[in-house]
Amino acid sequence: MIEEGRIALNGQIVVQPAPLLASLEGLTVDGNPVAKPVSTRLYRFHKPAGCLTAARDPKGRKTIYDLLPKGLPRLMPVGRLDYNTEGLLLLTNDGEFKRQLELPASGVERTYRARAFGDISQTQLEDLVEGIEIDGVRYGKIDANLERRTGRNQWIEMTLTEGKNREVRRVLEHLGLQVSRLIRTRYGQFTLEALDVGAVEIVPRDELFQFRRRMG
Repeated sequence: MIEEGRIALNGQIVVQPAPLLASLEGLTVDGNPVAKPVSTRLYRFHKPAGCLTAARDPKGRKTIYDLLPKGLPRLMPVGRLDYNTEGLLLLTNDGEFKRQLELPASGVERTYRARAFGDISQTQLEDLVEGIEIDGVRYGKIDANLERRTGRNQWIEMTLTEGKNREVRRVLEHLGLQVSRLIRTRYGQFTLEALDVGAVEIVPRDELFQFRRRMG
């Protein structure tokens, strides 16, 4: 690009192949200023039920972007939560970081709490640690525990790393349960703690740095 005369500094074409620059101030490519790299930001958002994890909906339903406060940078959701699923949704301005967090190979744990109606035993739930196949789709290891039961209603906590589409609902429905409420409480080290429904909060830089370092 330098050989082609496309790089300029303060209006002067750069001819030296390795100039040392103190900043990007005044640097242009094809006459366009070179933008400073944007540092990665991560936000925790408490998604309510009844909105889509999407930029827009052809049917005109509410999306997360209708609820997020104005003035935030352009943010992308990490993974998805279904229309009626509530809880922790991470948002970032960094597409590469988003993809890294979503990859099953990254092994980032997600924890959900489900309120379900029907009959289930702790033993049946523990069998999910081996994974399960439903309609030809293989779901990996799920750590599931019966939290509390009132009659035939119970709360079940489930931790998994894959996060396939509608995974928690499909697995519980396959076991004969009707899911009436589903809340994601954790994604990696980040939790819903002290975050009201509809609230959004930036993850402190040092927390984000430590998390990324652990991810490798």
